[in-house]
Amino acid sequence: MSNTNKGRRIVSVLNIIFRLALGGMLILGAFKKFEKPMPSPTALVEQIKTGKLKTDNIPVLKIKNYIFGLKQTNYFWQFLGIVEFVTGILLISQFFGLLGAIIAMPITIHIFLFHIFLEPNDTFELVETFLLFAVNVWLILYDYPKWKAVLFTKQIFN
Repeated sequence: MSNTNKGRRIVSVLNIIFRLALGGMLILGAFKKFEKPMPSPTALVEQIKTGKLKTDNIPVLKIKNYIFGLKQTNYFWQFLGIVEFVTGILLISQFFGLLGAIIAMPITIHIFLFHIFLEPNDTFELVETFLLFAVNVWLILYDYPKWKAVLFTKQIFN
């Protein structure tokens, strides 16, 4: 086997591993969204009023408020979980990997930005979420020959 074929094979295997890893992480995140029952729309406010939620840690309070806001809508948290699950299945299937990677892009961007702005001091999570985002970018760029015709048609250049 020539070095070129060997290199292509390694990149192809790496691509499969990346799809499995990103898909698995999204499925895991989806399951975590359904672990606990949804709080009532005023649960966090009631905890603060009764003194059950006491924290001087402003970053932790920001995170709790943000996630509570998503849950409080009574649909978005579950919707996000379903989208993450379906996207993870698409990625793991390999056959629909490009579609899964495209759908995952706003999700991975959001996860990364969440950690940049709400947990900037947690280096491990910043690195982990950056790697998720980078893997997602890799998967989309890997399949560039498949989707470039969608962006660049001959009609545009005529």
